[in-house]
Amino acid sequence: MTSAVSSVGLAQPAYAPALRWLHWLIAILILAAICLGVTAIYLPHGDVRSALLDTHKSIGITVLGLVLLRILFRVATGTPDYRPPLNAFNRYSAGAVHLGLYALMLAIPVSGYVHSSAGGHAFSWFGLYAVPQYVPADKTIDEAAGQAHYVFALAIVALLILHVLATAWHVWVMKDGVFQRIWKPSRR
Repeated sequence: MTSAVSSVGLAQPAYAPALRWLHWLIAILILAAICLGVTAIYLPHGDVRSALLDTHKSIGITVLGLVLLRILFRVATGTPDYRPPLNAFNRYSAGAVHLGLYALMLAIPVSGYVHSSAGGHAFSWFGLYAVPQYVPADKTIDEAAGQAHYVFALAIVALLILHVLATAWHVWVMKDGVFQRIWKPSRR
């Protein structure tokens, strides 16, 4: 792990480079998936909507794979300590939000896949290969998975807003260098 210097003068350890890259790549892909999914909801059935949804699904499958890889890297490299340590409220709040984000980054693509499969909507990953459909067509499962996917999407948006607000608070109010843990460390 590398370190960045916070405004309080303590070196702020950073996540391993692979984790930082995966964080930002996954963040971009999740934002793209949300935008595509929301846009597709408002389009009439047709080729454009189908293309957007296929891209949305392909991004979801990609996010699922990258999140699994990220979890493996995080277990292997650990989590850097906060310097100075966070108070109990901030430590537990950050842990809860991060745990929620990880759970949703897994649950959203899985529920989307089940929704798509149970609904009989086969798709190919970015047009390159057909994604196997392991869930048989079933209207009840399709509807339940669709509802779960929608609720999970709303939940991740709420948690992402909290995450961004907490980041802004650390950057502009606390000025404690916490953001440097996931961003390129400064070279002081």
